[in-house]
Amino acid sequence: MTILIAGAGIGGLTAALSLHAAGIDAVVVESAREIKPLGVGINLLPHAVRELTELGLADALAATGVATAENVYCDRFGNQIFAEPRGLAQGYRWPQYSIHRGELQMLLLEAARDRLGPGAVRTGMRLTGFDHSQVQVFDRTTGATTEIDAGALIGADGLHSVVRARLRPGDDPLLWSGVRMWRGVTESEPFLTGRSMVIVRDADAELVAYPIGRNRINWVCLVRVGEPGPLAGDAAWNRTGRLADVLPYYGDWSLGWLDVPGLLRGSEEILEYPMVDRDPLPAWGNGRATLLGDAAHPMYPVGANGGSQAIVDAAVLARELAGAPDVPTGLARYESARRDATAAVVRANRRMNEAVVRTSAEAAHVTDTYRLATANQGAFR
Repeated sequence: MTILIAGAGIGGLTAALSLHAAGIDAVVVESAREIKPLGVGINLLPHAVRELTELGLADALAATGVATAENVYCDRFGNQIFAEPRGLAQGYRWPQYSIHRGELQMLLLEAARDRLGPGAVRTGMRLTGFDHSQVQVFDRTTGATTEIDAGALIGADGLHSVVRARLRPGDDPLLWSGVRMWRGVTESEPFLTGRSMVIVRDADAELVAYPIGRNRINWVCLVRVGEPGPLAGDAAWNRTGRLADVLPYYGDWSLGWLDVPGLLRGSEEILEYPMVDRDPLPAWGNGRATLLGDAAHPMYPVGANGGSQAIVDAAVLARELAGAPDVPTGLARYESARRDATAAVVRANRRMNEAVVRTSAEAAHVTDTYRLATANQGAFR
């Protein structure tokens, strides 16, 4: 039995490695002609690190990422509101890592090609259709369409999944939170403990920043610019953003220990996209085809859990297929184990985003009142 995986992202490559470890052959087809270390930072939570550790990747992760020790919440003037330990410091058996997304993808790609063989990940191959055990792919280099025999098809092809669109046709819109995101990576010395993630909130703007190794800081700016609802327009995650669009929201932020305007100006590339998710599906798969990762359950990045959930999907998929009497049963067990669990995360992230909106507005009001009061006291000294 060979499992065909559409998409060589983090979820798809982890699925290939997990299936191989379970004794199941896998082939990955990727539409891009070349896989490059693109993107910005990502967080791997302990439950994902556990699965990657089981795959023998612990040392590679430790050498590539930063083991996050704490989250520090502040206002835009650098006043600490509270802090919480993360990963090992929080009592987990596995670390939490902050890592460059592209470097994580290349780490997984190298492991997949080394263990499964150089032909296990086929680039420039766009999936165009599937029927039972036949999967049709278009070769972008030769222009030919070929059929591949597969025991199952796993759609790990991301937010705009072709597999999802065919399995679950109909109205399935991307739902916008009303938040616009800008992301970048800037060369800079780490701040606070050197393994701190900082979350800074104001009324309509938020900054998340954390080190990802080699004196690089990943930063995310989240600005509420509209009302939630179905997305009108594109949600490409690699769209180029403009400093002039995001800097005005943060120009007067002064943390003291972190130059926020300088951080934004220092990034060679800025990415921009809306913060979106989709309503959880009533079912993922059908027979010998199913979904994984963002194709199955796109979620707000509020809990830094999207990539981690895809990795857990991959591990559960391999375990269920390895222990099932046949492929449809294994895929059904996988979906049963993961669909409700990931739907709960999608809904929890929505609730967290709503709570952030409320508390950020309240915190901004309290902070402004405090600063006005202390400024007035200074005038009478």
